[in-house]
Amino acid sequence: MLSSEFTFSIKRTSLDEDYVPAENTRITTNFANLARGESRQENLRNTLRMIDNRFNSLAHNDNPKGDRYAVELQIVSVEMSLAPGEGADSFPLIEILQTTIVDQQTGERIDGIVGNNFSSYVRDYDFSVVLPEHMKSHPGAGAPEGFGDLHGKLFRHFLTSSAYKENFRKPPVICLSVSSNKTYHRTGNEHPVLGFEYENDEFSPTDQYFAKMGMKVRYFMPKGSVAPFAFYHVGDLTADYTDLELVSTISTMETFQKIYRPEIYNANSPATEHYQPSLKYQDYSLTRIVYDREERSRLAVEQGKFVEERFIKPYRDVLDQWSATFVA
Repeated sequence: MLSSEFTFSIKRTSLDEDYVPAENTRITTNFANLARGESRQENLRNTLRMIDNRFNSLAHNDNPKGDRYAVELQIVSVEMSLAPGEGADSFPLIEILQTTIVDQQTGERIDGIVGNNFSSYVRDYDFSVVLPEHMKSHPGAGAPEGFGDLHGKLFRHFLTSSAYKENFRKPPVICLSVSSNKTYHRTGNEHPVLGFEYENDEFSPTDQYFAKMGMKVRYFMPKGSVAPFAFYHVGDLTADYTDLELVSTISTMETFQKIYRPEIYNANSPATEHYQPSLKYQDYSLTRIVYDREERSRLAVEQGKFVEERFIKPYRDVLDQWSATFVA
């Protein structure tokens, strides 16, 4: 099977206070987790308000009341078909977010950044099935050989596909938490929007995994934030995107991280020049948004096994053959 026979389709869903996850959505996805249970609508409403407020605090020029902009979010769900033609087998591959900035003063709608949050079924399989099984038989050995190769190639194939090029003007930027087992050092560089830049001495497993996806990483702590973020990107992070585009990513992903990792991103004191994040840190504040982190970890394992049974095992020969001949 040739790589050209792997095709992609894109579906969009508005992430607003009325959002209800589709049955086939990854239930460990951050926004899907928020949209469940008795507090679902209040969770979503408060999350979206936090995003707008943070956006306006960073985009403060000609914005005296701090209410000029609103951020609209769309969930971009990507499915991959394994053969050409209608009726071919397809599999949910990834979910990302796209931001749109609404200037409520002029009525202008401005494209934001695609990416932001990153959810991947195959990544669940790698980190929740492959890696734990390898560590049981090879304690302390690190990731197995070829770990993340298939996922990285599938992602890079998606970025070069007609589906991506027809829907998005620029490459994605993924914004995630920094690693809790690495130390980050503040440099002398300060970006007007992204803030203080940090570096680390050694890439984390997540950094290495994203490198196989063709993405570089830089770490920045925006003004008003209390910890740096990892920004994964393809081109030039500081030259390829406008200030408003970058602000849309910061405001969206900082809000999610305050909810999901309050020990780091809602800490009561900011990161120092030499900073090691910790999920055991106790001096932090909670948001008013309900979130079950333990449930999310458990579901990640379930979904990793789903990928193994429905995608990896049935199509292993096809995927191995394709991966062996893949050229980005």
